Amino acid sequence: MDRRRFVKQTTLAAGAVLLSKYSFATRDASPFPVVRPKPEDRNFSSKAVEKIIAEVKANIGNKELAWMFENCFPNTLDTTVDFEIIDSKPDTYVITGDIDAMWLRDSSAQVWPYLPLCKEDEELKQMIKGVIARQTKCILKDPYANAFYKNEHKKSAWRADKTKMQHGIHERKWEIDSLCYPIRLAHGYWKETGDTSPFDENWIIAMQLVIKTFKEQQRVDNSGPYSFMRRTENATDTQPMGGYGYPVRRNGLICSAFRPSDDATVFQYLIPSNLFAFESLSQLLTLCNAAKQPIDTAAIDLLMNQIVTGIDNEGKVKHDKFGNIFAYEVNGYGGVNFMDDANVPSLLSISYLMPAMRKDETYKNTRKFALSQENPFFYKGKAGEGIGGPHVGADYIWPISIIMRGLTSNDDKEIKQCLDMLQRSHAGTGFMHEAYHKDDASNYTRSWFAWANTLFGEFIWKVYREKPQLLN
Repeated sequence: MDRRRFVKQTTLAAGAVLLSKYSFATRDASPFPVVRPKPEDRNFSSKAVEKIIAEVKANIGNKELAWMFENCFPNTLDTTVDFEIIDSKPDTYVITGDIDAMWLRDSSAQVWPYLPLCKEDEELKQMIKGVIARQTKCILKDPYANAFYKNEHKKSAWRADKTKMQHGIHERKWEIDSLCYPIRLAHGYWKETGDTSPFDENWIIAMQLVIKTFKEQQRVDNSGPYSFMRRTENATDTQPMGGYGYPVRRNGLICSAFRPSDDATVFQYLIPSNLFAFESLSQLLTLCNAAKQPIDTAAIDLLMNQIVTGIDNEGKVKHDKFGNIFAYEVNGYGGVNFMDDANVPSLLSISYLMPAMRKDETYKNTRKFALSQENPFFYKGKAGEGIGGPHVGADYIWPISIIMRGLTSNDDKEIKQCLDMLQRSHAGTGFMHEAYHKDDASNYTRSWFAWANTLFGEFIWKVYREKPQLLN
């Protein structure tokens, strides 16, 4: 089932999706009723996560934010994780929420905030180790696919798409970030645990496929093996020109047919995703060295150099108001798309994914642009302000963009503004949503969107550790 089929559900109908799947603890008339599933109905439990929840609840003065943290931070574990042992190894299938499919991007982001707790919770460590193993299987099956089923024989509703669909694949939209996120998760897991056991022969073959796919999508000699077309009324769900997209002038950057929103790119050199690829390739080199796994370091070095050169020559552009900024998309022929989208990687999120970029002047200018009316997908209304995107249509703010704004800020006033907007956005549910109307937070999409929930938990926990006064 496609995400778009959930976008225009009413609040009541969307809520029914979650209520029909899980039994919840008894609600009461208090302002902050229990809305988590009952302990016996939770998919996975972590003592370390529950300990953090109890600590945060006990120590912050804003009881509504504390309640929201209690609901959101464990939402991935409570409702989306399917953990088991297969062939004596951990294996974890993670759905995105209201769609029974595993996105490489979403699943990585959903478990990322739990990594610091692995040292004190062996079961949590094994669960995340299982995510790495499952993602390895997915990449080996098809490095161009973005979403997969656990059932290898399951047929997708999108099996009529004109691309090389296989059973077990939910959707085959080529997105650079789909191959970056598993590297980020693997690298983060290793940094927190020191454990290199997940990085076995299958994993290194998958990583070699990542490099091969990136090189193919540089399209140096030809358009490569990937194309995609769909019979649809939504222009953002397909690619023109026989499924290869509009032409690009080859310059070392990697083509991405789709954005992390699963929407089609206009110009296929998607700059935030190319920056993410550069960071991921650097992490891959570090990880292979630590795991003593052979990898073509020369090919990786060349890729990284070509990406940097392409971004310097094409991806940095002069904006009339903000000076030198990163473009969202370019085509190598002078075509530039000045915008930002809420989905990560975005221009706003560059310093979240690449912390060293926080002091970069081009990024600083870009961040100001993304959070201004110069960005056509920045919306400001009675219910808040933030970035949206074409995926759900005009005037809808994504809480992920507000969270990312807070995560990339050092300014107390701005962080507090983000906290306040998020507190007003949950429409009485205690959870984050995919998007809400800029003038009415009760007009929202997707009541069960685990990525947004867990990311909110990551934000609250970060503020609790670094600026606790903002939570009182």
